[in-house]
Amino acid sequence: MFSLTIKRIIKSGALNFLRNGVVSLSAVLVMIITLLILAGVIFSSALLNHTLISLKSKAAININFFESVSEQSVLKVKSDLESLPQVESVEYVSKEKVLENYIVRNRDKQTLLAPLEILGSNPFGASLNVKAKELSEYESINNFLIQNYSIDTTNSIIDTVNYSDKKLVIDRLTSIISAGEKFGAIVTILFIILSILITLNTIRLAIYISRDEIKVMNLVGADHGYITGPFVVAGAIYGLVSAIFVLIVLIPITHYIGQDTARLFFDLNVYQYYLQNFWQIMSIILVSGIFIGSISSFLAIKKYLQNK
Repeated sequence: MFSLTIKRIIKSGALNFLRNGVVSLSAVLVMIITLLILAGVIFSSALLNHTLISLKSKAAININFFESVSEQSVLKVKSDLESLPQVESVEYVSKEKVLENYIVRNRDKQTLLAPLEILGSNPFGASLNVKAKELSEYESINNFLIQNYSIDTTNSIIDTVNYSDKKLVIDRLTSIISAGEKFGAIVTILFIILSILITLNTIRLAIYISRDEIKVMNLVGADHGYITGPFVVAGAIYGLVSAIFVLIVLIPITHYIGQDTARLFFDLNVYQYYLQNFWQIMSIILVSGIFIGSISSFLAIKKYLQNK
């Protein structure tokens, strides 16, 4: 008996969807806009997160050692830093590599390369590139170096640490990342609420057209679930059809803007991102479409059930 009722509700919902052609088309179009907004939020969040991660990865402090400091001493400092919970990674750069990088960086500046020819030897010491897990932790790493390796004193093995030079940049990055995360969360919530409200109002129109039918069903004593079911099913169909259309249309859209996003957002191509995460995005779009359509229909029809 229960399965028969479910079949009747689904069949009735499908018939409502087909019978109300113009209204159903309007609801589907609004749902498409809603789901495109949701897709835009998904891609915007991916671009924002990728950009923030890229910015974090570019932040680092460089520790430069005196030329006379042995490799063993440098590696000891490297080991001490790696033991800190704030440190994500420490890269060792030999004095030979430092010289090579200097020559490559200044290959068009003969005035800077001429002293090396006069010296006839490598004046550079080894260096360490330190990346912290969080931008806010670079200061504590710098304090660790000051306390344990006597920076800026005559008996220090460390020549320079460029933390003070990068502090302003790191502080600005911290502020940008914090503001970006808050802005992304607020925009996402606002768009989702706006999408649900737009969809709800459109589906209310579809149900308003069937108000006389609902009143008759109320008068003959039909169960609320039996009255609500077909409209919820119709709402789910709105969402399903809209989601399928959006998933298809996103292919040419992301392909068209993919190269631009890669150029602007640290090589993140939204077309490649869409293909790589298709099943996850498909699940979000489908579930969201069916959920928004169903819940909007349920909320819209409650007004008429209260008259029973």
